[in-house]
Amino acid sequence: MTVAAYWSALSRRIAAWQHGRAVRSILDTPPIIPRDDGVILFSMIGTAVLLPYLVAVKSLHAQLQRGRIMLLDDGTLTAADKAHLAHHCGNPQILTFGDIATAPCPKGNCWERLLAILDLRRDHYVIQLDSDTVTLGPVEEIVAAIDANRSFTLGGGVEDAQHGFMTIPQMINTIYPDGPIYPHIQSVIEASLRDVPGASDLKYIRGCAGFAGFARSANGRTMVERFAQDAGRAVGPRFNEWGSEQAASNFVIANDPEPIQLPYDRYTNHWEEELPPHPAFIHYIGTYRYDRGSYVASTRRAIALLHAAKAE
Repeated sequence: MTVAAYWSALSRRIAAWQHGRAVRSILDTPPIIPRDDGVILFSMIGTAVLLPYLVAVKSLHAQLQRGRIMLLDDGTLTAADKAHLAHHCGNPQILTFGDIATAPCPKGNCWERLLAILDLRRDHYVIQLDSDTVTLGPVEEIVAAIDANRSFTLGGGVEDAQHGFMTIPQMINTIYPDGPIYPHIQSVIEASLRDVPGASDLKYIRGCAGFAGFARSANGRTMVERFAQDAGRAVGPRFNEWGSEQAASNFVIANDPEPIQLPYDRYTNHWEEELPPHPAFIHYIGTYRYDRGSYVASTRRAIALLHAAKAE
């Protein structure tokens, strides 16, 4: 390990420790008052992310002022975790993997999460929320999407957001004229979509499944099962790898009626580049989560906003 790599790793460990201390005070903030208004905030979580999840869901719900909570247990939630969730999230329903049949889609790697959401969307507007997110400002675009019953997604990155929604032929010609650009399964799947039946009439977006809204729709799993079968045949056994679910989520949303890509200067991912000046929502992707101290600063700010709202 080089000296630079050593110091980088050390700084991330220190930032993770600082975040671990800061996030504990989320337990001192007021509980969510759920609303039975047809909106569900859905997440898959486990014991390791309980406190960050509470920051994610409380900060979003405080700005959105809509919805109730539902969860998918990754198999690690303890009795104490569930007691915290009952108190802070309005006694949410918690599903298990055993509650969700997956065939003909893969098992594991977040597929149960996506399939549960698609089952729920028959009667609800469902928002998928990762635990490593923080909401810091008004979310008018989300409110408008719910009111118009339009699906939405967070952009994958600056360049992805510039591309937006494309037909599959447009995506292939723009991004994958020579096949996959990296070995990750998402790139492999996207490049393979040229071979799926009816590709010319289908759309795609390189979005991020960490924050996505699924409009009410009677279609349920229809589109994702088609995707799993067609893309699965094109890719082969690798379709079972982690990352295929995000491609499926992108595909479903892109082919919903009038989907929305959230403006990337307000709803953003924390990559290596600088953040926009005034983001309303930040997704702290694992690789870069603790870089530059942003995650701990945002967590502290979100908790302070929750305390301030209580004092009003």
